[in-house]
Amino acid sequence: MRRCRWLAVALVVLVSSAFAAPAAMSPEDTIRRYLRDTKEGNFDDAYDLVSKAMRRGEDKEVWVKEQKAGMAFAEVKVFEFHVQPGKIDGDTARVPNVLSSQDRFVNQLGLTEYELYTLVKEDGRWKVDQQTIVEPPDVPKWFPDAAPK
Repeated sequence: MRRCRWLAVALVVLVSSAFAAPAAMSPEDTIRRYLRDTKEGNFDDAYDLVSKAMRRGEDKEVWVKEQKAGMAFAEVKVFEFHVQPGKIDGDTARVPNVLSSQDRFVNQLGLTEYELYTLVKEDGRWKVDQQTIVEPPDVPKWFPDAAPK
């Protein structure tokens, strides 16, 4: 009888943990997953990491199709990325990233780009809301190791 109770408790714990919500990711982890998904062309998963504003009211199927078409048209190739420690201010976070990529319009030479991502909290999870290129005068502020010594 004691063994049956133990098995029942173990089964309840196992089933409960299988359906438990995954732990919320940090802003940096969210950016890493987003960039990995983008690099691999996995926009179905990337959709779940972007904010409602960044989705522009589009459902998943339309958003994914637009992202794939845009990446193909611009011939975007993401080689590598290096996510830096971010700064959190309430429900907003800013996360710097050093990107090595190439495309046929903006970065034909494959130069290193310094990006700054803004994330917002939606439903308790960090979501990518905006991405900007950091201008040269602001690089030392967000990327102290990149500053000339």
